[in-house]
Amino acid sequence: MTNAAHTLFAGPITTVFMDRDGVVNEKMPEGRYVTNWGEFQVRPGVVGAIRQLNEAGLRVVVISNQRGVALGLYSSEDVLAIHAEFERMLQSFGAHVDGFYFCPHDKDQCNCRKPLPGLFEQAEKDIPQISATSSVMIGDSASDIEFGRRLGMGTIFIEGNPERQKAGSEVARELADLTYSSLYEAVGGLLEILRKRGLATGSICVGLPAKPR
Repeated sequence: MTNAAHTLFAGPITTVFMDRDGVVNEKMPEGRYVTNWGEFQVRPGVVGAIRQLNEAGLRVVVISNQRGVALGLYSSEDVLAIHAEFERMLQSFGAHVDGFYFCPHDKDQCNCRKPLPGLFEQAEKDIPQISATSSVMIGDSASDIEFGRRLGMGTIFIEGNPERQKAGSEVARELADLTYSSLYEAVGGLLEILRKRGLATGSICVGLPAKPR
């Protein structure tokens, strides 16, 4: 499913940025937040999709707005603990994330709350090989797609649960370069595009990701 596939990926893609809640794990109803590992429900196919990106030689960076920290509902340490548990789970299946970055601030308090570029800048500082023009952003909200577009990335919109989508999802769908129903399908589509165009930098796998986990 594509809005502008013919214009996508004029050069090599080396890094895939992805939102967390609603893409990697099930999103809570609007106004609620994932506060601990017990509430972190990994979406079907995510582990296999991330492993496929690893095997294709693409970096994987997870970025998210975590306003619940600013609201006092959980702490930055709680977020770090969730990410550590998720990374341990990924490693048990032969997969990994290259970096986790999150904004703990409320609205209009920082430069790192998406769609502002601060989280990209943090990743770029830690991994100097990252560049926006060789990156793709995968997300399920308008702020995710706007984040990617502002930086000049290719963008992929994930159709989430209609009852839990943020306002602006229709606009995000129209603005994104590609639209899929899940990360599993998005990675399959992305890798197929890169395979056909010879634009991947690693030993890319052909076809869809492995059976969802």
